Amino acid sequence: MNLTQEDWISQLEADGDSVILDVRTEDEYNDGIIASAVNIDIHQGPVFVSAIEALDKNKNYYVYCRSGARSAKACEIMNELGIKNAYNLTGGILAWNGEVVSPE
Repeated sequence: MNLTQEDWISQLEADGDSVILDVRTEDEYNDGIIASAVNIDIHQGPVFVSAIEALDKNKNYYVYCRSGARSAKACEIMNELGIKNAYNLTGGILAWNGEVVSPE
């Protein structure tokens, strides 16, 4: 499901069972992330699919990339693999008005 930044933030803040997922490349991830994001690069193909299959299907995933296209595709893949609560940040990190931090 695609969410505007406002809806994504408000839903995320009210969600006690959430994971923020960054599906950009490692280099993009290292340039800055939305706080507490976990990186699983969608360009890794089978490695990406295996990592998604290992995720807890009962959690809610808030997914972003640079512009929203890769994260939309990631949400589709997640849905196909049994994760029903995957929320795409429309516009990606380029449209993000919140804080961007360095990965730990």
